[in-house]
Amino acid sequence: MHGGIPEHCVYECLVFDMNLFLKGNRIGVKQTQKIIQHEITFWQQLPGEDDFLKAIINSLFLAMAEKKRGYEFLIQGCLYQLLGFLFQEHLYEEKVNTVNTSFQHVMQFKRVLSYIEEHYTENIILEDLAKEAGMNPKYFCRFFREMSFRTPIDYVNYYRIERACEQLSTTNSKIIEVALNCGYNDISYFIKTFRKYKGVTPKQYLKMEYSHIEKEANTVNS
Repeated sequence: MHGGIPEHCVYECLVFDMNLFLKGNRIGVKQTQKIIQHEITFWQQLPGEDDFLKAIINSLFLAMAEKKRGYEFLIQGCLYQLLGFLFQEHLYEEKVNTVNTSFQHVMQFKRVLSYIEEHYTENIILEDLAKEAGMNPKYFCRFFREMSFRTPIDYVNYYRIERACEQLSTTNSKIIEVALNCGYNDISYFIKTFRKYKGVTPKQYLKMEYSHIEKEANTVNS
């Protein structure tokens, strides 16, 4: 582990043998063996703003520096806390069977898409989507982008605008009603988002639709 800031910094390094966790106990043996065999690798950069992580690392280095009686127990306890945190926050990559992983990711992605289709009229937050996929929100964002080439929120807005276009084209609902039906409580934000994805405002889109319908009707009657 390394820590430091760009200027006037002091770098500290702690090296420990993972086999330590296999001696004398059976806690986390499976995960420990995967780490030793490089089947699990932790992220090189960890969230520096997390207070719990800071507390663990500070306690770890303080125990090493002071070396008071029993400090070995404190160090081992801190290391267990650190590993637990890394696993809990999913700050690692795990090598598994590629075929099984691909299938699992597809199924997770499909569950998220189904959730969006069923709840796009409601308030959808990132945590809801991550929970549906069974992932940590931080990891879920990267996963979703890899699967769809969009961020989760971008896709939700894209899907809502597609449904809005459908309603504008097939119903007599007013623009504000369509906005509410598609999960937008702020009409200004709806118009701004609509223009972002369609290049025109909802009102302009309606005019284009009416013009297209009239043109088709004239073609049929001529």
